[in-house]
Amino acid sequence: MKKRERVLRLNLDFAKAIWGQLPKIVQHELEELTAKYALSVPLGDVKYMGDRWYVTHAGLLRLAQRRHCAGIKVQQVREFCDPTMGRWVFKATLYKNRGSQGFVGYGDADPSNTSPLVRGAEMRVAETRAVNRALRKAYGIGLCSVEELGGITGSPSSTKEQIQSVKPHQNGSSNGQPKLRDRLCVLIRRHNLDPTLVKAYAADFCGTSTLREANRELVQSFISHLATAAQENRDALVCKLNSYARPVEAKS
Repeated sequence: MKKRERVLRLNLDFAKAIWGQLPKIVQHELEELTAKYALSVPLGDVKYMGDRWYVTHAGLLRLAQRRHCAGIKVQQVREFCDPTMGRWVFKATLYKNRGSQGFVGYGDADPSNTSPLVRGAEMRVAETRAVNRALRKAYGIGLCSVEELGGITGSPSSTKEQIQSVKPHQNGSSNGQPKLRDRLCVLIRRHNLDPTLVKAYAADFCGTSTLREANRELVQSFISHLATAAQENRDALVCKLNSYARPVEAKS
């Protein structure tokens, strides 16, 4: 099976595990995104929300790296900024190669168009939005990015209650993020890996005695690492996993 076909199959399997059975037209859209941009569902390059696909900041940066982007220049548009009101505007210019004129994107953020979860970080949100728009223009991506979306619907208090209802080490999360357990299970089945060895490897990767003790960010990082390793060189990954097998004691 060709690498592109393997990536597409993996994307479809992960999408089904995370968002359930998708309509045919949505699957075709994912096939197009995979073929044209090599975006990865396991690595979090795209999200499916509200019956449509969105690209993520991480996915756009990985795409730029694959296309050998020459650089991105970001600068504050001071005349439109108001720090006292938490309003920030940035201009990003992406250079696909040396000597190019660049692709320009603008991003703005203030308390009215950002989530209460990022209150006080509007400057960083504006910068990310500017970079995302420049990246989308440069590489011809018509999808809106997740970071460009406005604030979460509902009051800050209701949003806070949703966050508190999820325990720190619970597999699910708020904000529509996929369940890590499902993503890991799909990877294990897809690449026919030993679950026990994967868990041992994960705990070592996260620096904890057991996988259950690791926080969500560490587990998410491990899953991304495992997905990349399985796609690029499964044999090497299996050898790595086998190093976590416990030696069998000889019977006397």
